[in-house]
Amino acid sequence: MAKVTSKLQVTIPKALAEKYGIRPGDEIEFQPAGPQIRVVPPKMKRGRLSRAERIRLFDEEEARIRERWSELTVKGPVEDRGWTRDELYIRDGRRRGESDDGQSG
Repeated sequence: MAKVTSKLQVTIPKALAEKYGIRPGDEIEFQPAGPQIRVVPPKMKRGRLSRAERIRLFDEEEARIRERWSELTVKGPVEDRGWTRDELYIRDGRRRGESDDGQSG
């Protein structure tokens, strides 16, 4: 995480500067983006990305999202928890929505 100096200067992490081609002396742009601030490197300001480049970036992001989701998915059978889903909806010995005589309604 970068720290803001007393002169309101921010150091860009080296890995990000290299990835986006930011060099000493380059002018970068700060844009408001709702509750966040977008930092636009000089290469991004020069012109629109080609359609092929936009598709490539989209596909890369989609692959990252799929990878994250695959890590969150349950793999294999769920072990016995000692309760069933139906038991979650039983209150005081009756199912949710049943009256005292066991009738729905």
